[in-house]
Amino acid sequence: MGQTVNSFIMFFATSVMGLQGALVGAMIALTSLWDGVSDPIIGYLSDRTKNRFFGRRLLYMLIASFSLAICNVLLWSCPAKKGSGLAVVWLVMFLLLQETFNTFFATPYSALCIDIAPDYNDQTKMQSFKSVFYILGLIMPSVLMYIFMPSNVGVQTQFDKSGYVNIALVNSLLVVVSGLISIFGTRKRVLSMPNYDKGVIDSTQKHGFKKIIGGYFETLKKKDFRIVTLGYSVSLIASIFITSVGMHLFTFCYHFSSTQISVIMICLFGGAIFSQLIWVNLVKKYDKKQTLIFALCLLLVGIALTSVTFLFRTYTTADTIFFFVLPCIFVCGVGSGALYSLPHSMYADVVTMEQFKTKENNAGRYTGYYTFTYNFTNSITLLVIGVLLDLIHFDSTMPLQALSVQAGLGKIVFFGSSVAITLAIMIFSNYSIKRADILKVQIKEIESKKFN
Repeated sequence: MGQTVNSFIMFFATSVMGLQGALVGAMIALTSLWDGVSDPIIGYLSDRTKNRFFGRRLLYMLIASFSLAICNVLLWSCPAKKGSGLAVVWLVMFLLLQETFNTFFATPYSALCIDIAPDYNDQTKMQSFKSVFYILGLIMPSVLMYIFMPSNVGVQTQFDKSGYVNIALVNSLLVVVSGLISIFGTRKRVLSMPNYDKGVIDSTQKHGFKKIIGGYFETLKKKDFRIVTLGYSVSLIASIFITSVGMHLFTFCYHFSSTQISVIMICLFGGAIFSQLIWVNLVKKYDKKQTLIFALCLLLVGIALTSVTFLFRTYTTADTIFFFVLPCIFVCGVGSGALYSLPHSMYADVVTMEQFKTKENNAGRYTGYYTFTYNFTNSITLLVIGVLLDLIHFDSTMPLQALSVQAGLGKIVFFGSSVAITLAIMIFSNYSIKRADILKVQIKEIESKKFN
C-alpha cells in the first residue's frame, strides 16, 4: 500500500487529477511530515501499553489493518473533477488518515522486531527475511498495474483512474490478510515474553509527551543513533527521486507503456529480493557497515548505467531501449536491496546497546524517532520535487513533453539520487558498532541473569 502511494500518487495527482506539481508536492510533504510527527507518539504509547491479550504492540496493529484498508480505497476513489479544489481537499484528507493509521501499524511493528530478536546475527536474518516480504509488497503495485492497466495500441493506460481504484481494492484486501497474519502469528511469542508485556495501561510516568520531544534531541546527540538515522534518511531521498519521478521519466521520456513500466519495477524489486541472501552472508564476514557501503556503491553504478540509456533513448525505439534499461535497473535493485534490511538491523543493534545501559525497553519510542527523521526528510524532498516539476515546465496536459522538460526529468532522477547515495555513504562510514560490541553486551546479560 505504501509503495502504491510512493510510486503513483505524484503521477496520479498531477497527470490524472490535473493538479500543479508544486501544490501536489506541498500536499504530500504535509502528510509525510504528519506521519513523522505521529511516529514517536505512537511508539511511546506502545512502549507504555500493556494488554493481557495483545501485549504491547499488537492491538495498535489490529486497529490499523482495517482502518488502512478503508482509507486506501477512498483515497484513490476521488470523485472530484480534474483540477478542482475538491480534489485537493479529498487527497489531503485521506492521505492524512492513511499516514495516521500507517503509523499505528508500522511503528509498533518495527519495535516488535527489536523486542523478539536482540541477537546481532538473528536481527540481520530477521530483517532480511522481513525485507523479502516487504519487497514483495513493493512489487505488488507493479504487478497490479500490469493486470489492471493493460497496454492498448497507441494508448497509455496509466492515465485511466479506474485502474488505480482496482489496484486499491486488491491492496486493501492484502493489508487486512497480512495484518492479521502478523498479529496472530506473533501473539504466542509476544505473550511468552517477560511479564512487562502483560497487564493494563501503564500510567506511572508523568509528562510523557514532554519526554518524547526532549528525548528526540537527546537521542540525536548520541553518535550511532544519529549516524544510522541520518544515513538512512538521506539514502531514502534517492528512492524518493526514483519512485516519485520514475513514472514521469519512463512515461514521458522513454515513452514506455504501463506494461513495460510494470516489468521494470518488478525487475528493480526482484533484484532487491535476490540480493537479500548475498547481504546476509556478507554481514557474517565483513560486518554491517562495510556491507552496506559496498551495496550503496553498487547502487551508484546501477544509476550511472541507467543514465547512459537515458542519453541514447532518442537514437532508437522504446521497445529496443527497454531491453537495455532492464539489466541496469536490476543492478540498482541488487544495490538497493541492502537498504531494506541493513540500516534497520544496525539501528536495532544501537537500540539493544542503549537498552542494556538503561535497563528500559523504549524500542517503540526509538523507532518513532527513527521514522520521524526519515519522514521529515521525505516531506522536504517531495516538496522540492513538486517545485522542480514546475521549474522544468512539466505540463500534465501534454502527452508529449518538450526535450528540455525530458532533460529536466532525467536530471531530477539521476543527479538527485546520485547525490543522495553519495552523502549516505559518507555518513554511514562513521558508524562504530561491530559484531564484537553486541556479543560483549549479550555475554554480560547472560552472566547477569545467572548471577541473579
